[in-house]
Amino acid sequence: MNAKTVLPAVAMTAVSMVLTLAVVMMWLGTAVPWPVALVVGLGIDGGWLATLAYERRLAAQGDHSTAVTAVGWSFGLIATGVLVAHALTAEHSAGAWLAVAWLPIAAKALWLVHGLWERTALTPSALGAIRGIQQEARDEAAVARARLRAEAATEETRLTAVTQAGARVARVQARTADTLAGAWSTLERARAGEDTGRALTSVTARVTPGVTSRWELPVWGPTEPVPALDAGPALTDAELDALVDQIRHSQTPALSYREMAVRFRAAGHSASEVRLRAAWKRVA
Repeated sequence: MNAKTVLPAVAMTAVSMVLTLAVVMMWLGTAVPWPVALVVGLGIDGGWLATLAYERRLAAQGDHSTAVTAVGWSFGLIATGVLVAHALTAEHSAGAWLAVAWLPIAAKALWLVHGLWERTALTPSALGAIRGIQQEARDEAAVARARLRAEAATEETRLTAVTQAGARVARVQARTADTLAGAWSTLERARAGEDTGRALTSVTARVTPGVTSRWELPVWGPTEPVPALDAGPALTDAELDALVDQIRHSQTPALSYREMAVRFRAAGHSASEVRLRAAWKRVA
């Protein structure tokens, strides 16, 4: 994995060192003897290479030195300055030389990227664990989205069913109300008609004298509650037994319990079902 960053950095460093040495030899070779120019070029490249090697050693130990890094960048800037000066003073192909003047700085930047890669590199097991965690999170998110979509679809279906049922109930109620209104109108016309009144009077007068031709419609709507009758005093067991026995033997043969209970309540007497059955058992 380190080859992805270290190989470009090594290649860029080699190219920039060769280019720097060639430029120094061509630029200073005309002014000073070539051995001197060679020493200057090798000095720049050697200083750069030495600081780079020391930086790599410190990085392998997990350490860092700001001074060494500053010296390394200084050598890189010197090499870049030499290339820029040569490009500006060259009579031919100045643009081409100026275009490659950034190579030493680019090489230092690549080594910086490689150092950052090493400081953030993880083992295969750690990377596998991270991928597993990410996959688990994606799975949970997908399941949550699917659950939300299913719940939304279910709720939409339920609301649609409730709405349709409510609409059907409303239509039935509307048809029922319309039918009742029509029947009510028919009854009202029949009650208000003169011929209907005379016909009812002629029919009912002979059967029930005093009946008028005015008959009322059945009540449709809220009515006033009828006040309850005041409850009489509770009967004692002896009184209840006497009433039950009297009603039971009021007819021959003796009445059954059901017939006796009906006549007992029709006569206006009140007693709980439990007490009434107990009185019946005592009497019978």
